[in-house]
Amino acid sequence: MYLNEENRAIRVELMQVMYQFDLYQSEKIAFVPTFEQEEAQKMFFELVEMIPKIDQIIEDNLYNYSLYRLSYLDRAIIRIATFELLTRDIHVNFVINEAVELTKIYTNLDDQKQHKFNNKVIDQIAKAIKG
Repeated sequence: MYLNEENRAIRVELMQVMYQFDLYQSEKIAFVPTFEQEEAQKMFFELVEMIPKIDQIIEDNLYNYSLYRLSYLDRAIIRIATFELLTRDIHVNFVINEAVELTKIYTNLDDQKQHKFNNKVIDQIAKAIKG
């Protein structure tokens, strides 16, 4: 899975569903996801199975910060990137670039701090996973 419009659409849908999943979890409300793309659905269920492992990896690579201080969307983006680093045969730079692009589009404020933060975190995670 490389950077192209179809794969971006899958990641955007997955990001939106992960956002909803997290929001429902925080309110302890049952969540029944709906999907437009089969690949997004498949990835969602794989990712949710791995959330404890993924969250631990993220926590281990956040310095003076915790996973639950991140916004729901940033947490979704970083979880997806970590999931892809763990399970997909995608070059690290593609994963990081896609996560940064999603951050720029969906969560960046005018100061560009958020995409730099996410870039740094995901780069650190990639180094921890890939060595």
